[in-house]
Amino acid sequence: MGDAVDLLLDQWRRERPDVDPWPMGVVGRVSRLAKLLNRELKEFFASYGLEHWEFDVLATLRRSGPPYELAAGALVKAAMVTSGAITNRIDRMVAKGLVDRLPDEGDRRSVRVRLTDRGLALVDEMLAPHVANEERLLAALDPRDRDHLADALRTLLASLGDTTLG
Repeated sequence: MGDAVDLLLDQWRRERPDVDPWPMGVVGRVSRLAKLLNRELKEFFASYGLEHWEFDVLATLRRSGPPYELAAGALVKAAMVTSGAITNRIDRMVAKGLVDRLPDEGDRRSVRVRLTDRGLALVDEMLAPHVANEERLLAALDPRDRDHLADALRTLLASLGDTTLG
């Protein structure tokens, strides 16, 4: 069974037989897959009134453990966005009642972000359906293929320096 990338690779092989386009196949598929998965996840999160990034912040705070708070700088690192972007995101989530902004007692120049009771309840309500949705998205892969894919992606991410959330 072929995919859209196979057509592109065939065209390159025909037009430039001197260049092996296999890297374009991998990168193209990963890019297309990311777009398709993001579209599906956007729809899922919208059903809960959230943007994908809002769930990411809620989930990051939730998995940090009680009291479900982190320094804003830690959220910048986890989200891989600028401090200005995280400030904007936190402002929007405070307005929705999902998080609170608290002074950092150890550093008066920074703030801590904590899940509200509403934010905690929402992320807990969403977690199992979110995992089920992701399982649905990966259902075409048998368990062995899933493990191989996860291992290959882990190796590639680590080789590109993505070894920590910071």
